[in-house]
Amino acid sequence: MKTVLNTKVNTAEFSLTKLVKLLLIIAPVLLVIFTWLTDDIQTNNLLYNINWKYPQAVLETKTLYLYIHLFTFIPVFLLSFDKRVAYYKNWKYLIPAIILVAIPFIAWDVFFTEHQVWGFNETYVTGLHIFNLPLEECLFFFTVPFACIFIYECLNYYFPSDSLARVDAPITLGLALLFLAVGLTYQHHIYTSTTFLLTSAFLFFHYFNYENTYRSKFYKSYLVALIPFFMVNGVLTGGYTQQPIVIYNPEEYIGLRITSVPLDDSVYGFLMLFLLVTLYEQLKRKTKLHK
Repeated sequence: MKTVLNTKVNTAEFSLTKLVKLLLIIAPVLLVIFTWLTDDIQTNNLLYNINWKYPQAVLETKTLYLYIHLFTFIPVFLLSFDKRVAYYKNWKYLIPAIILVAIPFIAWDVFFTEHQVWGFNETYVTGLHIFNLPLEECLFFFTVPFACIFIYECLNYYFPSDSLARVDAPITLGLALLFLAVGLTYQHHIYTSTTFLLTSAFLFFHYFNYENTYRSKFYKSYLVALIPFFMVNGVLTGGYTQQPIVIYNPEEYIGLRITSVPLDDSVYGFLMLFLLVTLYEQLKRKTKLHK
């Protein structure tokens, strides 16, 4: 009888644990959907003037956003053929992963652009548009991930030890809870709530469903990638031009900037690249299993 009772208790505890995990993943996503359907976004409120700026005359060109892509892509492309890292050998996994991640992020971009959560300054783009987005903005979801995964692979090659593995659990769960709290606090700031809640949900999903074979390695690479991230995004957000290329609605994000870059952007980039690394690693693993 005692054994039967213990079994029932263990089953109940197991079911409750599964329910809590499921809620931590699904509830933030449902809240994002609710916010997208109900949030009243103030239109004609894009902010062209920011406090932190050191304009450079050489950057005042209509092809600036395109030049940023060339600066991001070409050096990495040329270094891809280095015999040690041999980045080009992984393109067969990388390209499908980039495309799969680009699809929902471009859809997200289109929605926010149409609802004036953010917008784009025609002064610094060529004028070609896809899905009502500047061509250069669509390229962002291909060139930036291409460069960032190169950083990830280089660090894995030259620094193979996973120094953050021992603290993976507190980092992952700590970030997930922090992002969840921020997303709930700023629920009526649609950029902040969407970004932080989705990132929280994905962190919980990843922690509950995947062993840490690359998760903490990604954290390390993202910390390094933040250096070029702030350089490139600093140009996009108006740190070095008379006006920003990407213009934000101040009512829809936290309002904190690191130099000229909204804090929300760093979490947005974290989500995009973490999702990309996950798909990339899964494609590599699937190929190895079939060999």
